[in-house]
Amino acid sequence: MSLEVHILASGSSGNCTVVKTEDRAIMVDAGLSHKKIQSLMNVNGIDSNEIEALLITHEHSDHVEGAGVIARKLGIPIYCNQRTFDASPCIGKVVHNPTTMMSTFSVAGMDVLALPTSHDAAEPCAYFVKCSDKKVLIATDTGKITNPIEQALKEANIAIIESNYDKKMLDNGPYPIFLKKLISSDLGHMSNVACAQAVKRTMCSGINRKIFLGHLSRYNNTPDTAKDTISAITGIKRFYFDCLECQGDTRILKL
Repeated sequence: MSLEVHILASGSSGNCTVVKTEDRAIMVDAGLSHKKIQSLMNVNGIDSNEIEALLITHEHSDHVEGAGVIARKLGIPIYCNQRTFDASPCIGKVVHNPTTMMSTFSVAGMDVLALPTSHDAAEPCAYFVKCSDKKVLIATDTGKITNPIEQALKEANIAIIESNYDKKMLDNGPYPIFLKKLISSDLGHMSNVACAQAVKRTMCSGINRKIFLGHLSRYNNTPDTAKDTISAITGIKRFYFDCLECQGDTRILKL
């Protein structure tokens, strides 16, 4: 069975990913308007009728802005833990299927495991999606790699992993000091160096991984900086890493 991961948006301006097989799909986060997400799906050849559920990682607006409208327009349930749902009043009235951290649920022919992240949100999580022998990790918006995410990163065939900022750019950038401290803390975001160290620690023989660098900061990072840093630390050539190059860019990763 083939598996496709469509990264429709990744960053502080909005996040949305679709994981699909031949005719069934799930969406992870909906941090853009319904109109924008529908447009991106059309461009990427994704049939909205195939999407069976919307999974939410946490309640920040760049992950839930369009969640309620998407769920109602497509007639699909939202999956997330109760604390995240309660912290997301903007979602409105939808069918909510509560999830539990470190517990697996099945949807659209896929088994999904919710993994704890470390972020300034109610109960944020990553998702580890398994379909047949194929495994996809979606782990952004975390200040550090938690032990469960590290284990999943070892096993993943496709990993969307946080690589938010370059330390020098953050230190010298326009953000106020309190925000710089939050971003660089364990409850903020991961740097290029931290991402590279996680990738290097989890390199395993026999696992052919595709690494996508997620949630790059518009002001504190660049695609070239992220790729160069991670390549230098891991020893893996930079063209093996992918990320969105500009706003409105999308990617399709296939297994």
